Amino acid sequence: MYAKTFSAIHWGIEGIKVEVEVDYAKGIPKFVIVGLPDAEVKESKERIHSAIKNSGFPFPPGRIRVNLAPADVKKEGALLDLPIALSVLAAFGYIPAERLKEFMFLGELALDGSLRKVSGVLPAAILAAREGLKLVVPSENAYEGAVIRDAEVYGVSSLREAADFVMGKLSLKRAEYAPREEGPLYDVDMADIRGMDYAKRAAEVAAAGAHNMLLVGPPGSGKTMLARRIPTILPPMNEEEAIETTKIYSVAGLLPSGVGLIRTRPFRAPHHTVSDVALIGGGSVPRPGEVSLAHNGVLFLDELPEFNRQALEALRQPMEDGKVVISRARGSATFPARFMLVAAMNPCPCGHYGDKRHTCTCTLSAIKRYQGKVSGPLLDRIDIFVSVQPLEYDEFRGPPSEPSSKIRERVMAARERQEHRFRDYPGIHTNSQMTPQLIERFCRLDGTSEELLKMAADRMGISARGITRILKLARTIADLEGSEDILTHHVAEAIQYRQNVGDYWVVSLV
Repeated sequence: MYAKTFSAIHWGIEGIKVEVEVDYAKGIPKFVIVGLPDAEVKESKERIHSAIKNSGFPFPPGRIRVNLAPADVKKEGALLDLPIALSVLAAFGYIPAERLKEFMFLGELALDGSLRKVSGVLPAAILAAREGLKLVVPSENAYEGAVIRDAEVYGVSSLREAADFVMGKLSLKRAEYAPREEGPLYDVDMADIRGMDYAKRAAEVAAAGAHNMLLVGPPGSGKTMLARRIPTILPPMNEEEAIETTKIYSVAGLLPSGVGLIRTRPFRAPHHTVSDVALIGGGSVPRPGEVSLAHNGVLFLDELPEFNRQALEALRQPMEDGKVVISRARGSATFPARFMLVAAMNPCPCGHYGDKRHTCTCTLSAIKRYQGKVSGPLLDRIDIFVSVQPLEYDEFRGPPSEPSSKIRERVMAARERQEHRFRDYPGIHTNSQMTPQLIERFCRLDGTSEELLKMAADRMGISARGITRILKLARTIADLEGSEDILTHHVAEAIQYRQNVGDYWVVSLV
C-alpha cells in the first residue's frame, strides 16, 4: 500500500516543503529511506520501528520504502521521524491515507513512542499557513508555531496521540499564542555605572542610530560594564523584528521551551577564540553564526585584537550589507545579520599605554603591532571611537547616574523620527543604514557646519567613508535633540567621536 504526508525542513531560515512517501509490500523485511537523507534520518527507521510497536500497533513484516521529495535537497535532523512513522502506519492500513494529506508533521520519536522537541518549527508554521495545511508538532513546540496567527497548529505528546488525532478518535484544541506579561527584561542598568559621562553619551548616540562603536581603555576602566548595558537603552523590537529574530533562534535550536516570540533584543558576546564559521555561520548545511544570532541586537567583541584575523575580516561584509550569504554546492542560504557592533580593547598588550596611573611596559613596535591586528578596513566601518578613562575615587563613589529607562525614552524618540523619515525607503530604518543618496538628501549642512567639517577632514586626513559616517552621526545627534536641521555643534560632536582615542592610539584611525 502507498501513503503520503507532508513535513518541512529549513534552508537558511526559510522552510522547505517535504513530501514523505511510503510504499509497503509483503516480503522479506527491509526498511529503506531514500531522498538524500543524512545519518540522523537514516537512523530514524530504528526509532520508528520501536516507537510503532511500543505505541500498540503491530509491525507486520515486509518491504518498506520511504521517499523524501524533493530528492535533490539534503534532509537532516530527527524532525522527520513523526511524518515517516505516520505514513508507515497509513501504508499498513491503520490510518486513512487520504487524511494524512491534510497535515504537515514535525517531531522526533523516542523509542517508547513519545515525542521530543525539535528545531525549525517557526519557519514550518509559516510554510504550513501558506500551503493551507494543519501543522502537528510536539507539545513543547506548539506555542512557538502558534505565533503565526494564520497557521493551524496542534501539539501532541506521542505517536499514538498523533495517530488518534488524524483518525478522529482524539479531539485537540488548536494552539493559541497570547503575548505574556514581561517581567524585568534586564538585571543590569545604566544607573550601575558611576562617572563615564562621555562614554555613556557616546553609547546613547550609538543606540539612537544603530552605529558601531569601539571602546578603548586600560583594564578595569569599565568598557565591558558599559557594553553589557547598551541593550537596556535600545527600543523594544516590533512584531516584524521579533518574528525574524525568533526564526533564527528556531532554526539554530536555541529557542527556550515555552517561548513564542523573542521580545528582548539579542546580546551576543562570543569568546575571542571563536572560529570564523561560528562567528559568521556556515557548515555543510548552513547554520546561523553569532552575527545572525545578534540580528536586531548587539554583537559585543571584547578584547578585539585577540580575535582571529580571518574571523574579524569576515565581519566586513555583514556589517555593510546587513546579511550573510553562505554558498554551497547545492545552493545559497541567506541569514539576516543587521546588528550593532560594540567592540572593546586594551590599547596595548600590557593594557596601560596612555594610562596616567600605571607605566606601560610595551615597546612602541609592540603597541603598533597589537593595534595593527585590527585592520583599517574594519576600523573604517566603525562610527564611534571612545576613549574610556579610569575613574577617580570620587566618581566611583559618587551618586548613581541616569537610569536606562530615561535614556531609552530619548533613544526611542530618535528612532521614531528615523522611522518616519525613512517610511518611503524599504529596508532603511536607522541613520546608520543611509545610502549616499539619502545622506545627500537628509544630511545637508549650513555654511558654518560645512566649513567645520572641511577643516576637520583636512587636518585629520579623514577618508571619504569617514566623512559620510560623521554626517550620519551628526544626523543622529540632531534627532536626539529633536532638531530637523543639523547644526554646527552636532557636527562638532560627531567629529569628536571619529578621533577620540588619541591618548591610547598610535595607529591612524582615519
